[in-house]
Amino acid sequence: MHSVQVAAFVLVGGPPTSPVPGLGPTIHGSRSDRHVNKILLSLHVLAAILTVGPVAVAASMFPRYLRLAADPADSPGESTPLTVARTLHRICRVYALVGLAVPFFGLALAGPLHVFGQAWVIVSIVLTAAAAALLAAVVLPGQSQALATLTGQPVAARAESVPAVPDPATTADPGVGARLAGRLAMTTGMFNLLWAAVVVIMIVRPGSTTGV
Repeated sequence: MHSVQVAAFVLVGGPPTSPVPGLGPTIHGSRSDRHVNKILLSLHVLAAILTVGPVAVAASMFPRYLRLAADPADSPGESTPLTVARTLHRICRVYALVGLAVPFFGLALAGPLHVFGQAWVIVSIVLTAAAAALLAAVVLPGQSQALATLTGQPVAARAESVPAVPDPATTADPGVGARLAGRLAMTTGMFNLLWAAVVVIMIVRPGSTTGV
């Protein structure tokens, strides 16, 4: 083995510049850096699956139960559609906050990999910011407003204070509920499309020059 190492040294005019199994040591610290990057990537992907996924599903289901809550006569098999809508709204609010871990781990990973200047990373950051703004400024307030409209309570009222079954005296007209549900379905669809675009860009990485 020693003679092979000497031969490699003579042929290249010095020690091997790339790690070759059995012929030379790897760059100091590079292995630990790779382990850290793998951990950050795993946390980034897990955070996206476990937080953005529930928000996308719950927000997509919300308009259906909003329509049912607005017109209970159309939901003979649904005992408490308003309760389901309130639960879905709570899931969206909680997981939206926890979802802040997704960009946190993403930015922490982009730094060591030196890909901040890559076009696909910049586009992903812009689309993620747009999705977060749409969720925080349109989808979640729209859900709160819709629930408040159905129950006749102020938007600022706590979700726990909303009755589980709507009072016919304070329930909004079914047409109003249908319009609110349609608007929420459209904005939620835009939110989901933005995240779908981010996923595609993260996988394809158009314009990447680092192979990362």
